[in-house]
Formats: sequence, C-alpha cells, structure tokens
Amino acid sequence: MNIKHIYLLPAMAMVLMSCNNDDKYIGGSIMGGESAISSIYPTPPSQWMGGTDPYFSAGYTGDPMPFYEDGTFHVYFLHDAINKPAGKGFHDIHEYTTTDLAHFDYKGQMIPYGEQNEPDFGVGTGSMIKIGNTYYFYYTGHNEIASFIANNPRESVLLATSTDRVHWTKQSSFKITAPSGYYNYDFRDPHVFKNPDDGKYWMLVSTQTDPSRKAVLLKFTSADPTTGNWTPEGPLYTATAEDNYLMMECADVFKMGSYWYLTFSENWSNSKGTHYRMATSINGPWTKPANDMLDGEYYYAAKTASDGNKRYAFGWTARKAPENDTGGKEWAGNLVVHEIIQNADGTLGLKAPDAVNQLFTQSAAITVQNTSGNVSQNNTTFTLNAVSSHAIATFASAGKKMKATAQLTLNSTSGSAGFFFNVNNSAQYKIMFEPQQNRIAAYNSNGDMVTRVPLTVTQGNAYNINMVVDGSICELYVDGKTVLSNRIYGRDQQSWGLLVTGGAEATFSALEIKKP
Repeated sequence: MNIKHIYLLPAMAMVLMSCNNDDKYIGGSIMGGESAISSIYPTPPSQWMGGTDPYFSAGYTGDPMPFYEDGTFHVYFLHDAINKPAGKGFHDIHEYTTTDLAHFDYKGQMIPYGEQNEPDFGVGTGSMIKIGNTYYFYYTGHNEIASFIANNPRESVLLATSTDRVHWTKQSSFKITAPSGYYNYDFRDPHVFKNPDDGKYWMLVSTQTDPSRKAVLLKFTSADPTTGNWTPEGPLYTATAEDNYLMMECADVFKMGSYWYLTFSENWSNSKGTHYRMATSINGPWTKPANDMLDGEYYYAAKTASDGNKRYAFGWTARKAPENDTGGKEWAGNLVVHEIIQNADGTLGLKAPDAVNQLFTQSAAITVQNTSGNVSQNNTTFTLNAVSSHAIATFASAGKKMKATAQLTLNSTSGSAGFFFNVNNSAQYKIMFEPQQNRIAAYNSNGDMVTRVPLTVTQGNAYNINMVVDGSICELYVDGKTVLSNRIYGRDQQSWGLLVTGGAEATFSALEIKKP
C-alpha cells in the first residue's frame, strides 16, 4: 500500500473540522476530566492509520522538532500513543504543518519505530537539515531490551533521508555512538545546524561524562554531512555544580542580533523546564541570566525555528495521569508554540504568536456570578481587598476557548493576587502573583504547587495580562515577556474568577473577554 494515501483521510478531516465551529477540536482523546482537545494546541487524532488496531488510538504530542521551509512550519514530533501493545516499539515520528501557528494540519507518521533487535525500537528526539535536494533527519535510537543492550549501547544517533519529506529511508549504515569518556546509556537528541561562522555543520548531543555522570552537550562537526563523517570535538557546554543537572535534553542553538543562545530542557532538578544560556560567541563563554527559565515545568522540550523574521519555541504542555486536576505530570501532551522576543539587555522572553491573539475577535460579556469579601466594581475594573479575608469575584464559565486581558496592579507587597478556576464546582486551581517570592505560581485544588516561573512583582506596577485558554490548556502571558503554561482539567465547564489573599489589595483594570 502507498503510505502517502493513508494520511489523506485524517488530514482532510482535520481541515474540515478546523473550518467549523471554533468549539470543535482536532483529534486527541476524550477521557477523564478532558472534555476536548484543542485545535490551537493540537494532539494527534484517533485511529490515525484507520482500522481497529489499538495502537493507532489517540495519542499525545511529545518533543517537537520544527523545520521551516517555503512559508510552512513542519512540526515533527514524537507520537506518544495511549495504547502501547507489548512487543511493539514507541515514539515514532509524526508531523503537523502550519502556516500561521494557530491552525494545524496533521500529516501522519513519517519515520516509524524499529523492531526489537534494532537500535530504534524506541525513537527519540532529533532535528533535520537540507543539503541540496535531500533532507537529512538525525534522530535518537533507543532500545533497552536486555538482549539488545547486552551487545549494543542503549542510545545512538541515527539517520533517515528523504527528497520529498514524505517518504523516508532509514540509513542503516549510519550510526553515531558515545565516544570514549561519555556515557552510551544516555546519548540522545541530536541537534544539527550549519554554523555561519566557520561554515561547518555542527551536531550537539545530550549525554553525560563517564564515569562521573556530569551532564554535557557534546559537539560534533562535519565539513560535509553527505559523507556521513562526524568528528567529536568535546563539550560545547557542561552543567555546573550549582545547577547539578542530570541531563540537558533537546538542546538548540540559534542567533538573534549580536547574541547566541543555547536552550535545553531539564527534568530532574528543582527547576524543571526549558532553560537557556547566552553568549556573544557560539564558542562561549555561556552565561546564565538571572532568570534562565523560559516557562514553568509544564512546558518542556522546546526547540526553535524561524521564518526569517521571527523565531518561535515549539514545546509540549504536559498532561496528567489520571486526567484530573490532582493527577501527576506525565510525559507528552499538547503542542504549544510561543514567540521568542529579545529584551534590550539580550535576555529572552516569550509571548503568544500574533495569529493566536488574532483568533479572538468577538467581545463577550463578563457575567459576575457572585463576590466574597471586599470587592468593588467600576465597569470593567475590579478592586479586591483581602486585609480581613480572601476577596473573590466569580464569573460564569467562558467555555472552551477564550482570551482574557487585563492590567493587574498589586497595591501592597503582602499576600498574593491572581486567577482561579473551579475545577469541580468547589475546589480551585489557582494562578497567583506572589510578590514576596517574586514569582507566578500555580496550585492544584489540593493546594500543591504544580508549576512556577520567576517574575519580579513590585507594588504599584501594572502588569499586562494576556491569558489564552483552550480546552484544558491555559497560557498566562505577562507583559509580552513572561509565560506560565498550565493544564487545568474541567476548566471549560466551571466558573472562574479573580482572587486576592493574605492581606493584599489588587486592582484588575480593563478586564476584557474575547471569543473566537
């Protein structure tokens, strides 16, 4: 069977759904507290190969690998199937395409996983380059079956090639394994690019030193990747003792203005999430900015791509298991794209892509259900005073898709102020500005902090809020620079509102709700 034709039905169905009512969602599962999967933040559709094989059920988006060409972002990703039958591989590479970062088409499987005796029984993150008319997709091979690792490293760098980005051929003769002094059990996530400074192709691989297990990004170079020859040249960056990272995954390198940036994700320290370093030379020295986190820990494995004008970060917002408010964070979820902005001092920030903001054009009424504590309202301005008790203003559900904008000003340095979402009629998920901790932090209905991002919160400063919510995904952007990604199951079915606690006083001015 010609694999190309397998993709037409799901891809066409997604295009049709995206043109209908904006409350229709593209693909994904409907389980537990998840009432729907959003189209702005997609997951792969159910039964993507047709038939009844349980492996082809709905799944999730893992580790995006974006590539831009001719007006289109090709977002390759690791497909995380809900059902993984025994004996079959996992994390095959699939693809979305988008021209505006707000609407996505699903193209199906591109690079399949291998057999039990092959190095890519499990497929891991990689990257793609184009040389001449050929595309070179470098990716991770992962196989920890006992019979395999008895005579082979667990992880290696592999290669597939294509001339049309649809039909891919695995190059079985190509394999890079960890050189002497590095750990072949953790050797993954090749990032390949052409360095404009020296004209060579560079490959960064996430690994550890052996036997000390210090996390490094190992550099390889090649004058001509078509030959298959890559030379190890030592670490480009080594984790510091202060950071104490176990692995720096899904690394990326890019240049904006006069600065080079190095990004990576880390999931074992006290600051889980996507981090970055900056330098005036690609060779370093790499410095750690005061706030090196691009988002909280629910946004992971972000890699970047540019359309020649703007650069964007492509990551995934984690799902929970079980799929409810207090479930634990799981690998893979929904694709989320942020635009990368460069501050005057060279540090980086994130904002919503313009096309996402432009989806929301219809003003919606702000329906106050009730208030508690000291709350005053003047048109679209709400002032909440929690000197004696919590102050709360509750609004009716805004449905599956909405954008809320406002200016938040804290009139004291005590307590906290922010937003809450009733996730089961009574319990609340909270996203709070906390001046004493200089952060934005989110808490589930048990009161457990689930994610946070540093932000200097000062008395009297007006913070511009842009909150985009779609299905269970909630992206809170602040001042077009800071973002905190959240997973809030059941949000679309319940009320939400403003909350001030701990003796604080805060004003939410120019509160506006827009729908698609």
